[in-house]
Amino acid sequence: MLVLSRQKNESIMIGDNVEVIIVDVRGDKVRLGITAPKAISVHRKEVYEAIQREKAGEKSEDKQETKPPAKSAM
Repeated sequence: MLVLSRQKNESIMIGDNVEVIIVDVRGDKVRLGITAPKAISVHRKEVYEAIQREKAGEKSEDKQETKPPAKSAM
């Protein structure tokens, strides 16, 4: 993990086209501004994790729907 110190209105670059700007610092809260191409999704981590859980649930539902019905023994 890279740890950087930045002050208000300073920024860091991630690659050539993602910029993270320190917008405000109040007590223990930091407000960030993120500039990125539209092709790159930017989410808070808890939102990202919820999206991933939803996708995993959809995949498991798809697998259940495509399974052939179990044959019954008579």
